[in-house]
Amino acid sequence: MKILLIAEEAPGVQALRLLAGSGHEIVAVMTRGIGVGAVGATVAGVASRLGYALWPARRTQERGFAEVIRGAGVDLLLNVNTIYVLPSEVVAAPTIGSFNVHPGPLPRYAGLNAPSWAIYHGERTHGVTIHWMDQGIDTGPIAYQTALPIDEDDTGLTLSGKCIRAGLPLLHDLLLAASRHSVPRCPQPSGPRRYFGREVPHEGRLIWTESAARVVNFIRACDYVPFASPWGLPRAYLGGREIVVLKSTRTGEPSDAPPGTVGRRVGTDVLVAARDEWVKVRRVQIGNSSFPAADALRPGERFAVPSSLEAPAAAR
Repeated sequence: MKILLIAEEAPGVQALRLLAGSGHEIVAVMTRGIGVGAVGATVAGVASRLGYALWPARRTQERGFAEVIRGAGVDLLLNVNTIYVLPSEVVAAPTIGSFNVHPGPLPRYAGLNAPSWAIYHGERTHGVTIHWMDQGIDTGPIAYQTALPIDEDDTGLTLSGKCIRAGLPLLHDLLLAASRHSVPRCPQPSGPRRYFGREVPHEGRLIWTESAARVVNFIRACDYVPFASPWGLPRAYLGGREIVVLKSTRTGEPSDAPPGTVGRRVGTDVLVAARDEWVKVRRVQIGNSSFPAADALRPGERFAVPSSLEAPAAAR
């Protein structure tokens, strides 16, 4: 079976390694960062070391690319963690089909950054879906889907890692079924479809007038340390300074202080009042330097509390 892989970042690297050991022919690997970026543990770097042809991901948008796919005899197109919306003629070009590996349960978490949105919304479970691609975004029939738990200490990074690990067995099942031309095709469940784009809750601002659960969930959802966060870092403002809150936990201790008030120190941590309880802020960043919270926050200070920002809509 001939496979064309379009992939980015860690999920793409893991998918590529699985395909490399599958015995199927990889016609080419399409990704960004070809050339100077074809080194290290990137999709381009791994593909280059394995000797696979590298094509720029932007070629998927070029006129006539569907003919290239047909000319190469591609049976299966796999899309893993990319932001390109493929033209319908490209999706239809492989002889068996085109499939997307999505790090979220469809249709409830379609679009971008599904792991972060699930943490932000306080979900207890999440999922991974492999679906047939069609003209929509994350709208095609489901081939395989699995559920996974979200733990209280999960971050955007750790939940993304769980999605990668949960998705690999599904990808193995897809390859086996595709080689037999027997890939399942199940309509997506009825019910609310939520599509998330590039928006970030409250434009990346911490809103201390929200519940402690929502404040802490947002900080966890932004946490991809040591890697760059797709949501950026959660910002707050104190005495005219921008302060990023990197780590925090809930205390369960009710607070009647005005939201944003800096409370007592607890070792190297500091309590900050949310709407309903104290949040334990553990680590903050000012400029390019990070510190234990107690080194940067003084009891009695109060964070600015914006009143005009609203959480973005998340349904379509």
